[in-house]
Amino acid sequence: MTSDPNFTGPKTEELVFDASEAGRARKRTRIERVTGHLAREWQLYVMLLPLILWLLVFLYKPMYGLQIAFKDYSVFRGIAGSPWAGFEHFHTLFASDQFLRALRNTVIISFYGLIFGFPMPILLALMFNEILKQSFKKTAQTIVYLPHFISSVILAGIVITAFSPSAGIVNTVLSWFGMDRVYFLTKPEWFRPIFIGTGIWQEAGFQSIVYLAAIASISPTLYESAVVDGASRWQMMWKITLPSIMPTIIIMLIIRIGSMLEVSFEMIILLYQPSTYQTGDVVNTFIYRQGIQGGQYDLAAAAGLFNAVVAFILVMTANTLSKRFSRTSLW
Repeated sequence: MTSDPNFTGPKTEELVFDASEAGRARKRTRIERVTGHLAREWQLYVMLLPLILWLLVFLYKPMYGLQIAFKDYSVFRGIAGSPWAGFEHFHTLFASDQFLRALRNTVIISFYGLIFGFPMPILLALMFNEILKQSFKKTAQTIVYLPHFISSVILAGIVITAFSPSAGIVNTVLSWFGMDRVYFLTKPEWFRPIFIGTGIWQEAGFQSIVYLAAIASISPTLYESAVVDGASRWQMMWKITLPSIMPTIIIMLIIRIGSMLEVSFEMIILLYQPSTYQTGDVVNTFIYRQGIQGGQYDLAAAAGLFNAVVAFILVMTANTLSKRFSRTSLW
C-alpha cells in the first residue's frame, strides 16, 4: 500500500476506461483468432457451404409456414393475408375421431416397431461378427443389405404379391395344409404385423452397419485376454462386445425414440386401404388426406406441428434420462 495520505486510488473513470479497453482487446483477439482460422481452413467451409444453404432453404425457410397452423389459411390470401385463428385448429384436431385414431395407431405401430425392430440390427451385427468364413459373411451381408436399396414401391409390390389371395406364396402354402385363403391386406388385424415385418426386412440389414462399425472399433486385446482366461464365444459376446457397443446402442435408441411418430409414410400409403384405416391410418397419412387431398392446409399444419413438438419432447426426454443413468447422450 502507498504511504501518501493524499492518494485516493484510481478514479472511477480510469477503471471504466481500462475495463472497456480490456474488453475491446479481448474482442479484437477473438476476431483475429476466428479470421485466422477461416483463412487457414477456408476450403473446408467452402465444402460446407452447400449443406448450409440446403439447411436454410429446405429446413429453416419452411418454418415460416408453421404459422398456418394458427391462421384461417386461404390459398388466395396467402400466409400473411390470412386472418389469425389462434388455437382453433388444435381444438378441432383433438375433437376429431379420425386424428385420435391416427395418433393411437401411430403410437402402437411405433411401439411395436421399437420393441421388435430396434433389436434386429443389433442381433444381425452380433451374428455377422461371429461368422468366421469371410465369403459366407459377405454374401449374407449383401443379401440383408439389398432391400434397403430397393424402391419402397417395388417392396410394396412384392409384399402385395406375396400376400395375394390368388397367387401369393403365403396363401399357396396355407392351401397346402388345407387352410382357407385369406386376403391379409384387407384385414385390419393383419396390417400392423405385415407393415412392421416389412420395415424390419427393409432396414434391419442396413442399420446393422452402424453396430458392425462399433464392433470393429473394439480392441482385439480384450478378446485375446478373454481367450487366455478360457472364455467362450458366447461369454465374449456378452461380456465384451455388447458392453463395448452399448454407447452406440443408446445413441441409436435416442434417435429412434425421437422419430417414433415418423412412421414410414410411403409404405403406409402403398399398403393400406380404406378397409385397414382402423389399424393402419397414422398421423402422416392423416395430414396427407386432410392437407393434400382435402385442401385443409391449416388443419394439416396443426397436426404436423403437434407431431414435431411431441417428437422434440420425446428426444429431449430420452436424451436427459440417458445422460442421467448412463452418462451417454447426443449432447
